Amino acid sequence: MEKIKDLVRKMVILVDSREKKNQHILAYFEKQGIPYQVTKLDYGDYSFLLPSSAAGIDLYFHQDICIERKATLEELSGNLAQKRQQFETEFLKAGNCGAKVYLMVEHPGGYTDIINHTYKTELSPIAFMASLKTWESRFGCHIHFIDRQYSGYFIVSTFQYYAREQLK
Repeated sequence: MEKIKDLVRKMVILVDSREKKNQHILAYFEKQGIPYQVTKLDYGDYSFLLPSSAAGIDLYFHQDICIERKATLEELSGNLAQKRQQFETEFLKAGNCGAKVYLMVEHPGGYTDIINHTYKTELSPIAFMASLKTWESRFGCHIHFIDRQYSGYFIVSTFQYYAREQLK
């Protein structure tokens, strides 16, 4: 178990090169001394690798697990409405690889704000909720609404505990 903890402590977060306006997340990684690498990911905005395992090679998990980040309910709404095909294609790619996908939305009001339509798009609360529940069912994705100040922590802890379970 101690060897697993040592491997997990050396985790390198992979950040998709197309990810924008994520300085608050990168600042968290830097403050916590968590190494990260900007690279092109096939799907998702974040994943990870464990460097130089006991076998002497890096263990990449970018095809096994990822976190897709949305900065606002408005951005998420746009992905579920106007950019739905592109958004769906990304989730299909992840699903075809058997990847576990977490959808992290930086909006702590989450479902309450969707139901009360306190977002600035024309997508109705019923259509918004229907799309989210469809995404959960169709793609097996885990949806988490979180305050943006905790996004870095959420990313790191999600990957740490996933890695521990996979390495047992």
